[in-house]
Amino acid sequence: MTPPAVHHLAVVVADLARAEAFYAGVLGLPVLRRWTDDAGQPRSVWLELGGGAFLAAELAGAPAPTRGDTAPGWHFVALGIAGDERETWRARLAAASVTVERESAYTLYFRDPDGNLVGLSHWPEACAASPKP
Repeated sequence: MTPPAVHHLAVVVADLARAEAFYAGVLGLPVLRRWTDDAGQPRSVWLELGGGAFLAAELAGAPAPTRGDTAPGWHFVALGIAGDERETWRARLAAASVTVERESAYTLYFRDPDGNLVGLSHWPEACAASPKP
């Protein structure tokens, strides 16, 4: 089995424009794509990290300093896997007593021993048998 590689990092931010100004302007990360919500309001910006990886800055759904999965701070680390290895990874996680908390057509989500959210992702190759994102 191929070892996982970094696929993308996601950080939840209080101010999307400020985050883009920092990551794109200060750090020089190229903007790959901007996303809007159902109302057409900015909700996310994806920035290239190099080597095929990217950083997803996501607009917070909760105010600081409360830190939940949608509050400002690092949200999760996603490691890249091949889509055809998804079920092998699921079995490997189960064998290690790691519970998959949720999943999308692209990613299996679980927590590390400290409670940090981690993902194994094969985007853009969707898994037809998995739920839609």
